Amino acid sequence: MIWIQREVRLEPRPRGFHLVTGEVEAAVPEIGRVAVGMAHVFIRHTSASLTLNENASPAVRRDFRTWFDRAVPEDAPYWEHTLEGSDDMPAHLKSSLLGPSVTVPVSRGRLALGTWQGIYLCEHRNSGGARELVVTVWGEESGGG
Repeated sequence: MIWIQREVRLEPRPRGFHLVTGEVEAAVPEIGRVAVGMAHVFIRHTSASLTLNENASPAVRRDFRTWFDRAVPEDAPYWEHTLEGSDDMPAHLKSSLLGPSVTVPVSRGRLALGTWQGIYLCEHRNSGGARELVVTVWGEESGGG
């Protein structure tokens, strides 16, 4: 059994849904040693989230943003938590709707994502800044190790 844990710093991105699969994989090259296992990716923030979805068409990511921005609007008269800006409370709600983590199977040293799946950083703030992830991988080592 092998356990690996890495902290990953993602550079600031604008509000939207961004593919970060490659950055997650690059941060944990030891994943190649795992024959079968799991990878858990956790974001250490309350105004950004993670999800899995379409990795090919940028239109899907734009549609995600459009839907979430309409479903949870800024400047709604019922928001009480407004000291950190009009995008803050909506960002907290969007983050709770999507969640702080994704768990992906690992098979033969790779994330066992579907052909069209990717890991999204869901940035819900206009200027959220750098984001921190904790990636934990565990499983059986290749070669019975």
